[in-house]
Amino acid sequence: MVKVKPKTKKALSKRLKLTKSGKIKRQKAGRSHLMSHKSAKRRRRLLKPGLVAGKTAKTYAILLAPGK
Repeated sequence: MVKVKPKTKKALSKRLKLTKSGKIKRQKAGRSHLMSHKSAKRRRRLLKPGLVAGKTAKTYAILLAPGK
């Protein structure tokens, strides 16, 4: 019987980063186009990274670092 090594989901690893404390950092949506009608305050807020929260964070952590 062959033991299969769990693999990282590459689609997630390209979009998300793990911080040193184990939180998952992500980019906010809505900054790719149609920026002219959005306020400067909103654009600055969209520029800053966000964190994945709750049950989703647990799921993503498993997919990003399988076997840990």
